[in-house]
Amino acid sequence: METLLKVLEGTVDLHCHSGPSPFPRRFDHVEASYDGARIGMRAILVKSHHHNTVMDLLAMKTQLKDAPTAMYGGVALNSEVGGINPSAVAVAITMGGRCVWAPTVSAGRHLDAHSHDDGFPNNTGNLYEEEVSIFDASGAVSASTDLVTRLIADAGIMLTGGHLAGEIQAELFKTARANGVTRLLVHHPDFIVNVSEAALDQLLGHGAFIEHELAMYHPGVSAPQWPISRLVDWIRKVGPERTVLDSDLGQQGNPLPVDAYLLIIQQLLDSGISAADVRQMICKNTAYLLGLEESNR
Repeated sequence: METLLKVLEGTVDLHCHSGPSPFPRRFDHVEASYDGARIGMRAILVKSHHHNTVMDLLAMKTQLKDAPTAMYGGVALNSEVGGINPSAVAVAITMGGRCVWAPTVSAGRHLDAHSHDDGFPNNTGNLYEEEVSIFDASGAVSASTDLVTRLIADAGIMLTGGHLAGEIQAELFKTARANGVTRLLVHHPDFIVNVSEAALDQLLGHGAFIEHELAMYHPGVSAPQWPISRLVDWIRKVGPERTVLDSDLGQQGNPLPVDAYLLIIQQLLDSGISAADVRQMICKNTAYLLGLEESNR
């Protein structure tokens, strides 16, 4: 345990679903900060599919004043904030946001994957989500998308591909790189977005990091409960220097993020992934993407 805790010291979780949220959450942002201290987390990025999480953190400023783990927020460009909305991005950045998520629950790929339901707890009622596209009527990357990427570049913050299909993420990242965005992240390439080999090569060519979620390998989460060998294969395929491991946890009924780190990181070490490579994926790459470091070296 002592060795594992040394490996985990300084972890940055870029995918925490603490509350508030219209979906049931196990804990709020303040509680998440204190829980992160169990493994010496350096920082946590709070993700909501529905609203600007920087507002949450500023509203909790007093409670977070002495909290042990630094908390950061951003905005996801789903229909709840007007989709690809430069104004929503500008507000988040002005308030201190560190991430812009491309459409997640409003992405066509997500809607197709969950056409039978919303893919999330169904006790929230109708949120009236609509599909959001990065393209205009002609099929070109829209002017709003272009402006959003320029705002992100000017702020030096992270852009993720959300739940967009791999090929669409590649078009988004091509525009983003042309406009100067340097911090790019692809979520769960083998879940919902199902990135093809060709798209994966394009995304890596644009300088993107590939994220895998510990939740998907934890037996305490209902789905998908993949074997650790699958994650090991991905790490060896892409390389630790371009791989990111985050929790994607905080939902009611699921394990706490810290518990997932304790379990899954130990499994990776037992599977032959070196401590140095693990720290590259959970400390260095993540700190760079969040803007805490100028490089991931």
